[in-house]
Amino acid sequence: MSDAGDDFLPYGRQQIAEDDIEAVAEVLRSRYLTTGPEVAAFEADFAKAAGACFAVVCNSGTAALHLAALALGIGPGDSVIVPSQTFVATANAARYVGAEVVFSDVSPTTGLLRREDLEQAIARAAKKGRCAAIFPVHINGQCVDMRMIAEIAGRHGLRVVEDACHAIGGSELAENGEWHPVGACRHSDMAIFSLHPVKTITMGEGGVVTTNDAELHRRLTIFRSHGISRDKTAFQNKELAFGRDGLPNPWYYEMQALGFNYRASDINCALGRSQLRKLDRFVAARRRLREDYVEALGPLRQIVTPIEIVPHCRPAWHLNVVQIDFATVGVDRATVMRRLTARGIGSQVHYIPVHTQPYYRERYGALRLPGAERYYDRCLSLPLYPEMGKDDVHWVTQALSESLRS
Repeated sequence: MSDAGDDFLPYGRQQIAEDDIEAVAEVLRSRYLTTGPEVAAFEADFAKAAGACFAVVCNSGTAALHLAALALGIGPGDSVIVPSQTFVATANAARYVGAEVVFSDVSPTTGLLRREDLEQAIARAAKKGRCAAIFPVHINGQCVDMRMIAEIAGRHGLRVVEDACHAIGGSELAENGEWHPVGACRHSDMAIFSLHPVKTITMGEGGVVTTNDAELHRRLTIFRSHGISRDKTAFQNKELAFGRDGLPNPWYYEMQALGFNYRASDINCALGRSQLRKLDRFVAARRRLREDYVEALGPLRQIVTPIEIVPHCRPAWHLNVVQIDFATVGVDRATVMRRLTARGIGSQVHYIPVHTQPYYRERYGALRLPGAERYYDRCLSLPLYPEMGKDDVHWVTQALSESLRS
C-alpha cells in the first residue's frame, strides 16, 4: 500500500512536502502575491533546467500553447499539423487563433508521431492552403524524434512547437551522442510544459514556454499580459511616452497587441521553484516504478504490453500506459476499469483521438487514422507517482490480472 496512508491509488497524484508548503507560506508573508520576484526567479530556474535561453511562465499548459501560436503569428488561412493522440488543448490552440487543424496519425505502439505520419499530414495540409506549423507531442514522457521533425519541417518551411507537457525531466539524444533536456529547443522554435497536479512537478496550475529566440520571448511576454509593454525602448507613441525632458513617463505603458491575462502568481511560482528542485528525484522514482511494472507484468505479457521505449529518448514517465488486447481477453475496458476501482485502484484512458471529437468531426468530417485508433483501443493508464512503492506495483498488477479474467 502507498505510504501516503490513502487506501485508493489514483492514476496520478502530486507529491507535496513541508518545504513546498513553507515556500508558499513565505510568499503569503511577503509583500507580493502575484507578478513579484518569484515569477522571474522561477523562469530563470526553469530555463536552466530545460537548457533553454528563455522560459515564460503562465497560468496553464493550455495558455502556453495559445501563447506559442500567437507568438508565431499563426492565424486565419493557416493550418497546423497536430497528432490526434493528444489532449484536445494541443489542437484547440490552433483554433483559438483562427487556424485550421490537420490531424496526423501516430504509432499504434508508442502513440508518437512518425516520419510517414508527418509526411502524409503535410500532403493533406497542402490541399487546405498554407501549412504554418507542426505541434509534435511528447506523450507519456517519451519524446518524438525531433531531429526527424526538424528535417522535414525545414524542407517545408514549417515552424515547430513541441508539446512537452508530459516530458519535463526527460532528455533527447543529440547528433553527437550527448543527451539534452527536453525543452532545450535544439530542433524547435518553442517547447510547452504543463505543471498541473498530475504532472511530474506541479505549480497547482501552470504552464511554461521555453525558447532560444529573443523576439519570440518578447512576444510571449507581451501576449501573456494583455498585450502590454513597459519597455521604454519599444514605446511607439513618443508624444505620450516621454516628457519634455526626454525621460519616460513613470506611469506609461502601451498595449501593442491584443493579449490575454495569462499571468502566473508568485504563489504558484514559489511552489513551482520548490518542486523544480526535486525534479531529478521525482523522475528517478518514476523510472524505478516503471521498471518494477515491466517486471511485475511479465506473466501477463501475452495480453498486457508496457509502452515500447524509443531509442532516441530517456523518458521521464508522466503516465504508466500499458496496452491490453481486450478482444483476446474477452473483457471490455470499461469493465476492467470498474473492477480496478472496486479494488481501490484508479485508471484512465489517455487519450480519445482528437479527430473523433464531435467539434472536429463536424468541422472536418470523418477521418480514419488507424495508428491513433488502435493505440486508443488498447491503452490503459495505471497508477504512477513517486509516493508509490514496489508493493503498490504488485498490488496493482495482481488486481489487473484478476480484473482481466472473464
